[in-house]
Amino acid sequence: GGQPRNVQPFSDEDASIETMSHCSGFSDPASFTEDGPEIDEEATQEDLEYKLKGFIDLTLDKSAKTRQAALESLKNAFSSKILYEFIMERRMTLTDSIERCIKKGKSDEQCAAAGLACLLCVQMGSGIESEEIFKTLGPVLKKIVCDGTASIQARQACATCLGICCFIVTDDITELYSTMECLENIFIKAYQRDRDANGVSSTHNTVLHISALLAWTLLLTICPMNEVKKKIEMHLHKLPSLLSCDDLSMRIAAGETLALLFELARETDADFFYEDMELLTEKLRALATDGNKHRAKVDKRKQRSVFRDVLRAVEERDFPTEMVKFGPERMYIDCWVKKQTYDTFKEILGSGMQYHLQSNDFLRNVFELGPPVMLDAATLKTMKISRFERHLYNSAAFKARTKARSKCRDKRADVGEFF
Repeated sequence: GGQPRNVQPFSDEDASIETMSHCSGFSDPASFTEDGPEIDEEATQEDLEYKLKGFIDLTLDKSAKTRQAALESLKNAFSSKILYEFIMERRMTLTDSIERCIKKGKSDEQCAAAGLACLLCVQMGSGIESEEIFKTLGPVLKKIVCDGTASIQARQACATCLGICCFIVTDDITELYSTMECLENIFIKAYQRDRDANGVSSTHNTVLHISALLAWTLLLTICPMNEVKKKIEMHLHKLPSLLSCDDLSMRIAAGETLALLFELARETDADFFYEDMELLTEKLRALATDGNKHRAKVDKRKQRSVFRDVLRAVEERDFPTEMVKFGPERMYIDCWVKKQTYDTFKEILGSGMQYHLQSNDFLRNVFELGPPVMLDAATLKTMKISRFERHLYNSAAFKARTKARSKCRDKRADVGEFF
């Protein structure tokens, strides 16, 4: 074989071919080509593994650019398919490479390594092997998160990674509390942003505070109820101060965390009472109807949409149920805890989220989906509609949509008939 550095970067084409061949039983019927050529699954798998071995070797390269490119290629592969057996044989090598890149790399390399660590744990799921990975990487991640001299981007990525990896692997309650305390020490600084004695700009660390808050919130969802009560008492009166932050992402993170805290509080105590409810709902209503001209229209729309849901959660104990489709299956997100968990994993898996929901045992356990649904070739064939039928359906839908829009845009139309 050639030198490892001659290995081509992992591409979307590799992902689509391998996903189809490796797990055709789970694939969406629409992803199959009409009369496409047969794929030699064994040869494709060998070619993929050869590429991945090359990337793992390149994580030790002298060039920082080469190491970072290798980490990104491994991230793409891990997010787009299940590679449990391949990773199991090389988990210690991967862990050592990630640890080295986080310790000695610069900002971009540290971010890529932290992202790969998340995906490594997602692939391995909860078990002894994942615990060993976290025992090695946990202290390194905590050190970077708390290191004021490290770049904000690296600290942000490590905070997210710390929360996700702890969520996946930790059975030790003391380790869970220790990780939460580390994240807590970061985001509570956002409460005192106006009283910064060092004169540091409050916006400089905002991205770090947001990541730490969201990672902490994720871990709160798996805490025992007595610990949840303590955290609610500690933070429920302070979090509303973040709703006045200039940063939209911080306002949204604080609002969604508040909704989740209220949901958990009412689960622990049906008669839960919040003293400053009137003031809080007033703030939330203002954000849900915000019309400030100095804010971008897109930001205002996003903010209003989120805070309408948050206001409903706080005032009416209501949650707008969402449906997620993946392959032939459906999942309903019907509470803030489930939404927080889904959003977190979607952020790190990206377009691979649907594939992992279909075939990743760990994620299916988290969302209580049961074992993966196995579909044989005959069933897939009956589910599939022909290209001609799809064309007819799309054509009819396009005509109906055009007709409806034309009617609405016609100034001569009688306005009364639409109400």
